[in-house]
Amino acid sequence: MADHLESSDGPTLELSLQRTRHTTGMSDRQGGSLLLMEAGVFVLQRWVQNSNTALSLCSALMERAFFSASADVLQRGILLPSFELPGYSSNQIFLSPSCYRALTPAIMCPPCFDSQVRQATNQIVMNCADIDIITASYVPEGDEEIHATGFNYQNEDEKVTLSFPSTLQPGTGTLKIDFVGELNDKMKGFYRSKYTTPSGEVRYAAVTQFEATDARRAFPCWDEPAIKATFDISLVVPKDRVALSNMNVIDRKPYPDDENVVEVKFARTPVMSTYLVAFVVGEYDFVETRSKDGVCVRVYTPVGKAEQGKFALEVAAKTLPFYKDYFNVPYPLPKIDLIAIADFAAGAMENWGLVTYRETALLIDSKNSCSSSRQWVALVVGHELAHQWFGNLVTMEWWTHLWLNEGFASWIEYLCVDHCFPEYDIWTQFVSADYTRAQELDALDNSHPIEVSVGHPSEVDEIFDAISYSKGASVIRMLHDYIGDTDFKKGMNMYLTKFQQKNAATEDLWECLEGASGKPIAAVMNTWTKQMGFPLIYVEAEQVENDRLLKLSQRKFCASGPYVGEDCPQWMVPITISTSEDPNHAKLKILMDKPEMNVVLKNVKPDQWVKLNLGTVGFYRTQYSSAMLESLLPGIRDLSLPPVDRLGLQNDLFSLARAGIISTVEVLKVMEAFVNEPNYTVWSDLSCNLGILSTLLSHTDFYEEIQEFVKDVFSPIGERLGWDPKPGEGHLDALLRGLVLGKLGKAGHKATLEEARRRFKDHVEGKQILSADLRSPVYLTVLKHGDGTTLDIMIKLHKQADMQEEKNRIERVLGATLSPELIQKVLTFALSEEVRPQDTVSVIGGVAGGSKHGRKAAWKFIKDNWEELYNRYQGGFLISRLIKLSVEGFAVDKMAGEVKAFFESHPAPSAERTIQQCCENILLNAAWLKRDAESIHQYLLQRKASPPTV
Repeated sequence: MADHLESSDGPTLELSLQRTRHTTGMSDRQGGSLLLMEAGVFVLQRWVQNSNTALSLCSALMERAFFSASADVLQRGILLPSFELPGYSSNQIFLSPSCYRALTPAIMCPPCFDSQVRQATNQIVMNCADIDIITASYVPEGDEEIHATGFNYQNEDEKVTLSFPSTLQPGTGTLKIDFVGELNDKMKGFYRSKYTTPSGEVRYAAVTQFEATDARRAFPCWDEPAIKATFDISLVVPKDRVALSNMNVIDRKPYPDDENVVEVKFARTPVMSTYLVAFVVGEYDFVETRSKDGVCVRVYTPVGKAEQGKFALEVAAKTLPFYKDYFNVPYPLPKIDLIAIADFAAGAMENWGLVTYRETALLIDSKNSCSSSRQWVALVVGHELAHQWFGNLVTMEWWTHLWLNEGFASWIEYLCVDHCFPEYDIWTQFVSADYTRAQELDALDNSHPIEVSVGHPSEVDEIFDAISYSKGASVIRMLHDYIGDTDFKKGMNMYLTKFQQKNAATEDLWECLEGASGKPIAAVMNTWTKQMGFPLIYVEAEQVENDRLLKLSQRKFCASGPYVGEDCPQWMVPITISTSEDPNHAKLKILMDKPEMNVVLKNVKPDQWVKLNLGTVGFYRTQYSSAMLESLLPGIRDLSLPPVDRLGLQNDLFSLARAGIISTVEVLKVMEAFVNEPNYTVWSDLSCNLGILSTLLSHTDFYEEIQEFVKDVFSPIGERLGWDPKPGEGHLDALLRGLVLGKLGKAGHKATLEEARRRFKDHVEGKQILSADLRSPVYLTVLKHGDGTTLDIMIKLHKQADMQEEKNRIERVLGATLSPELIQKVLTFALSEEVRPQDTVSVIGGVAGGSKHGRKAAWKFIKDNWEELYNRYQGGFLISRLIKLSVEGFAVDKMAGEVKAFFESHPAPSAERTIQQCCENILLNAAWLKRDAESIHQYLLQRKASPPTV
């Protein structure tokens, strides 16, 4: 197929899909059903693409579809009429060849819905987007065909109402639809993905991405997660192309009308939601194995790169049995395919049995992939395969419960990777990567609850954010710790068994976990999922003879400072307390279910420290009294505090400083205590926070002073690590070396800069190729302190790179260049054909994060090129990411107004909340700068006058 996508002289392709429909119960959002259609089959026969990528989907057949309409819903909201559950049904989509003349696959088919009208009606409502219906008719069984006389498109709501001249009477019949669709370049719905063959030829694959609400862009359908169906899919494709779908191939035979194509028939899928349907046609190699449970596992790669699929194959083969054992529920399909897609907006998508990935989230080269890439692939594979149970087997009832899918998968991916790769110390990394990220967003006034009402499709895209993913994962981690692993697994098995092939809401999960543990799960967790934010626990201590009396109080933590409103929200907080006697185990566990509590710790000596939140598991921040904090600080220097607790303590203090609750200088003093720190993740979090502070101080005239501080903090660990791996080092040492050298190089550390330039020169000349783990820090360093020649060399390396990981590695650091002229060159490069559409965002974001001038230039570039950027990314999360990366580093009040005004005149509905959050962050940065800039400057000058001894 793909080799016919580049010229109008090539053949079109017809695909055929068969879809079986089933409905399960939905909450009674609407009442008064008017129509119920049973038995529906889609048959997508041919899409013909012309020169402007318009695709005509001439017809489709649908059979056994259950549908009911209600009058009140047709006038409000975007939800379809409510659905009933009369039973299972079979739908077919069949794509077969006709003419072969367009650049892309052609799919034609006549949709028919064998249906049963339960109550008389003259209207049928379906989801439909970027599709024009040509004709529609309804044929009652044994009666004459009734042609629809009107198609009322509600484009904003992505619906169409078919109107008939006479009433459709109760009984069975067939609905037929002819329509025209579009094979788009927007990385959603049914779209084309550009790739380059080993010979350098540009070709296209046809792929799908339907989550959240984009199946309706491929064919008119009932596109809601609670409307489940089975699918019988057949694809008629060129015989030299790979054709994949959710299920295994059960028949492949020559197509009678054309010797150049074959018909590929797939087994019927389980009952599932429309957003999980997938099919791919293109050129791919693969590697395969079988899991110990007998499931066929394949990883599909670009042609010639099968070796790069072996690591993901190994991970997947270990992961399936792990989840099967953990849930005590077998994987229900005979196969699982993992495939690398060239143009792909998200990291990956969990389509049941056919999981699609960005190349960088699936492919690993033994020589050219860095340690962080291997870890990323392991996590993403673990995440998507968890969805095969949690999301696919049991699906959220509505997008309000999206977090059930994403939060759970974002938690258990770490559990899985910890099982497969215990040397990664992955749970410590969770705190830096997910927990603190979620808290940073959730402290804003413009955050949102985990469970958020969703109406319009643009609102669905908005909640694919750090709240649904990272906060969801964090509160499940807290819940798992509160319940205990044994009862948690028991409850999960109850949940998956009870709701398999059905839909569920958050309350259903709580009920099962409560039944397994006997604990008040719903009461506790409702305080975490139904209200936004999280608490700040203030604690002070008093020694009473041999005991320690702790006085605890909770208030909502706000990024803007102490909570001042009335009726402060309250949480039921599982709290663990440890002491220096046994830092790795909780001395006491309590459930804080009131605003204030007193707790007595028995047998705690006066010289022992006491710490809340062992393991940084509870989703709250802690503010200690001065005396308690003072007693904890030696535990940082002598490492008696566990790594994850050292990280949590530092991160809490940094966030308190950002909020103006304590002084930033106080945090800088604590950071200096980490001089002996050996742990990668602790350093990673320190680096991130110092990066935030550096960005803030780039708005001052003492930016170089904070860089001197960075060099002082990171130099000792840099000298200990050196440039080259030592015998006995492992994964985390490689990550730490790359982090530290990059930080020192960016800050202008003289010895690091000189060595980076030397190694870069040898690398470019082919004398000594840089190891993959050193490329990012070296590239960053030489670009930050380089000239136009350096940038030209980097762009040449980008063009020569055969692996997408290397291209992305270069793209992310191009923004480090400082010259205004070169910054403009990088921004122009971002929109060139050399950069894949999904990666343009990273290039522009890198410019905005690279320097003060880069931030201004990136913002101007976005405004100047807004129409092109919005057309490319509208309606997806990439537009939100682009805005966030580009503007939230500003720290001047007037910039918040400028950003707000621009988007008022250039609306981006799917990014509305992100824009509000960015404006809030700009105002918070400005307040932080006004509040602490002078004291930070004085502290840095004092350090320079009398450097601290370490």
